[in-house]
Amino acid sequence: MQVKRFNTQKSLGRAREVEQHGSSIKAGSKVYTWHDRMERVRIVRGGILYSSVESISDSLKQPVKGVLSLVGIPQTTYNKNKKNKVLLDKQMSEHIILIKELADYGNMVFNNERDKFQRWLHKPNIALGGNTPVNMLDTHTGINIVKNCLSRIEYGNMA
Repeated sequence: MQVKRFNTQKSLGRAREVEQHGSSIKAGSKVYTWHDRMERVRIVRGGILYSSVESISDSLKQPVKGVLSLVGIPQTTYNKNKKNKVLLDKQMSEHIILIKELADYGNMVFNNERDKFQRWLHKPNIALGGNTPVNMLDTHTGINIVKNCLSRIEYGNMA
């Protein structure tokens, strides 16, 4: 078996690409965009709209109800606050943003083939103790573990 060498130039290129385009999340007619961690902190501190949950639902191909259970928001609270254009608190805003960044990274790792990434998200994974990656997204630690698995896939290790 041949070991794949780490390609520094490729890694730096991807980092530059992400930095140039940044990340964004849509919440109704509002779009939150950040290019670095400090901008992300500013957005998290200000809060994002409840309707951003729909963007995550689309990214993960999960029903809104499934995303709400991941982040711990009751359906009635979501419906009321979305209608009234209420902002999520800091913790919920950060959780939603981290999931969005993970979805963007996953799509990049799978060469923007969303269907392949979606299948991987919903398939039990040995590296995750038999859990599906999407079921690990309810905690920040779980998000980091899934991100680590994606990183291993990106660089040719088994995940």
